[in-house]
Amino acid sequence: MRAPELTGRRWLGTGGRDITLADLRGKVVLLDFWTFCCINCLHVLDELRPLEEKYSDVLVIIGVHSPKFEFERTPEAVEAAVERYEVEHPVLDDPNLTTWQAYTARAWPTLAVIDPEGYVAANLSGEGHGAGLAVLIEELIAEHDAKGTLHRGDGPYVPPAEPESELKFPGKALALPGGGYLVSDSGHHRLVEFAPDGETIRRVIGTGERGLVDGGPDLAQLSEPQGLALLPDGVRAAAGYDVVVADTVNHALRGLRLDDGSLTTVAGTGDQYKIGAADNRTFGQGVDPGWYDGPADAVKLSSPWDVEWSDALGAVLVAMAGNHTLWTFDPAAARIAHFAGTMNEGLEDGAPDDAWFAQTSGITIDSQGRAWFVDSETSSLRYLQSGPAAGTSDTAFEISTAVGEGLFDFGFRDGLAAEARFQHPLGITVLPDESIAVADTYNGAVRRYDPETAEVSTLAQGLAEPSDLLVVPAESAEEPVHLLVVESAAHRLTRVAIPAHAQQVSGPAQTTSRPPTEIAAGTLHLAIGFEAPTGQKLDDRWGDPTWLQISSTPAELLVGGSGAAEGLARTLTIAPDVPDGVLHISARAAACDGDPVTGELPDHAACHLYQQDWGIPVHVDGAGADSLTLDLRGV
Repeated sequence: MRAPELTGRRWLGTGGRDITLADLRGKVVLLDFWTFCCINCLHVLDELRPLEEKYSDVLVIIGVHSPKFEFERTPEAVEAAVERYEVEHPVLDDPNLTTWQAYTARAWPTLAVIDPEGYVAANLSGEGHGAGLAVLIEELIAEHDAKGTLHRGDGPYVPPAEPESELKFPGKALALPGGGYLVSDSGHHRLVEFAPDGETIRRVIGTGERGLVDGGPDLAQLSEPQGLALLPDGVRAAAGYDVVVADTVNHALRGLRLDDGSLTTVAGTGDQYKIGAADNRTFGQGVDPGWYDGPADAVKLSSPWDVEWSDALGAVLVAMAGNHTLWTFDPAAARIAHFAGTMNEGLEDGAPDDAWFAQTSGITIDSQGRAWFVDSETSSLRYLQSGPAAGTSDTAFEISTAVGEGLFDFGFRDGLAAEARFQHPLGITVLPDESIAVADTYNGAVRRYDPETAEVSTLAQGLAEPSDLLVVPAESAEEPVHLLVVESAAHRLTRVAIPAHAQQVSGPAQTTSRPPTEIAAGTLHLAIGFEAPTGQKLDDRWGDPTWLQISSTPAELLVGGSGAAEGLARTLTIAPDVPDGVLHISARAAACDGDPVTGELPDHAACHLYQQDWGIPVHVDGAGADSLTLDLRGV
């Protein structure tokens, strides 16, 4: 198929010049359809960096920013995201999803490869395609070099001027013993310690270069660090360090010693964890809570975003945003364990091994020991509480939701929790009255949830992507209590007085808007297309290496075919009396590097997971299709 033209609002990273496909003829072009709220999209940005460097003379990567949330449609937010995530290729701003629809994208992220003659060579969904893309690019280079249709040379990217500021997209903040604050300076890949005024820098920890290097403050390297947790005194002594740092893009936890500013890697290997068929779990059965409980330096993690010490757990609670789970980390024993979440993205409450999460991004603990957290992709406020298990002396844990509806529901609305809406919140803290303050990031606001009345109100507005909150105690009874706000997109810390009377905002409840797929009532045949890349084969040594999970909103849309099972095809039954809804589809396939001649898989083959979640709006119509095909393709 001839590749459709690239159409959007404007271009970034081109020096102000528009780009057409004709301008790119002779190059291998890779379109990356992304949105900056999506952790899987951020993973793909990192997967593409080595390809971008290796094939710089023949490969042109074009980011097509296709927003999910309303805030992501604003020009300033897109510019900030391109700078924040160090996107070093042209980006087409596509707020109306024009190019997204032209390439029939259905999920974030989606990748499309265009050959040097302007034809679509591959279409892929999800993350984990780096190895397969490298093989395809080599094949296209060889083919078009031989045909004389490959043109080598520089691409169209023009880097913007680098702004200067003391902080660059800071993520989280921590109050230090004895006064002052520690801030994760995410965009500068370092930590910054401030005096109690929140303005005077005491010291900087990290070189500012992206990397995973242990050592003193002038040698250590991090990569987009986020959450910070101060350990209790006894645990600090046993562990040998004071603060746990969520080193997000390094997929690691780091230990910071405050007296000398040295950093040590205390959990993770530096590589991202991806489920594969060789792991001790079965694809269709969810994750066994005991699937990993062992040495912290022996397991791969996936984008830990926040950390907080929990007395109830006797460990650090880790928000593992990259695979939608919660983990526990014991610094004294140097052990880490999966605690909650099936690795499916969504909003499901219940016991830890049944709950679904969606990019948990902020955690706080109240005086009762409850862990409150925000799931950014479901714009929700949730909590974890414990109690005695029925009939035993054990402790039972339960996850519940206070505010939030699902993956595609958001807004700016106060009032009763059942009707209130957030938009991609990232930070959270407990206020002196035990209510919960939420950094409602994409609404640029600080919101308050009262557990006693189950009501939401607004404490402050007009902030630039607030990502974390700390309570600053009043110096006297006459002074108001303040919040220290990490105002990420303004590259600063901001003090905001907590008002005596909160505001009430009655904005709309919104849903992500995309054109619906017309389907017929009754039988719907669903098929997920997948072909392992050249040099790989499906890993069937432990059973079927493919897996499919399906549900719907509303649940009544699906009369039959929901649930999880092996395989990439399913027959669904669509209700005739539900006109509109969303099909939620999660697919995974595991393929491993095989012998190039026989195709056999060695015992210790390198394996790759291909995975994607789709939320597909559908309209049920008598003239609609009775089949739906999606691509989770190798190349």
